[in-house]
Amino acid sequence: MNSEERISRKLMIAATMLFFKSHRSPGVRGWELKNRLGKNYMKVLELLNHKLNELGLQIKTVFEDESSQDLDRARFYVTLTHPLTMSDLVTSDYRIDEVAALAVALSIIYSRGGKASLRDVLDVLETKFPKWKAETYIERAVRRGYINKTEDEILTVGWRARVELDQKELLKAILEAQPPHEDKAEKDIKEDKAE
Repeated sequence: MNSEERISRKLMIAATMLFFKSHRSPGVRGWELKNRLGKNYMKVLELLNHKLNELGLQIKTVFEDESSQDLDRARFYVTLTHPLTMSDLVTSDYRIDEVAALAVALSIIYSRGGKASLRDVLDVLETKFPKWKAETYIERAVRRGYINKTEDEILTVGWRARVELDQKELLKAILEAQPPHEDKAEKDIKEDKAE
């Protein structure tokens, strides 16, 4: 087997490991890639990433501990290179109100240093949704991996939010959100009714 065939085979193995789920959570640990691809597995991932970019995909590395940049313990995922549009979200089985509830829940968790009580998050969501709906949205986010819930009802950021979402962009979007502007006619009608 010549060197080009060897590289091609390693690319195929890396793609198979990244695309096909073999654990409870998707993605592959660095040590697993190292065992299958050899000590230069990062070079193989760079080549694969270049090919995936042509398809609008990328390999994303998520470190278990932000202070440790140990690639062998990191988890590697394949994600989109660009954010989903609203029409993409709707066609991928997400309702707009569910996405909004997830954004609010994650922003609360992020703003409190990565942990928030379930009750605090539900209190905020219940100002906009019925209780049963708010609870359903949180449970769905937990099942889908966007949020983790501990036994003592504490919510933390899930693996999927760390991979698919940009924390800074989410918080920026929420901070920049403006309430809908009331047009002048609606405002005048409300003022007339108040008198």
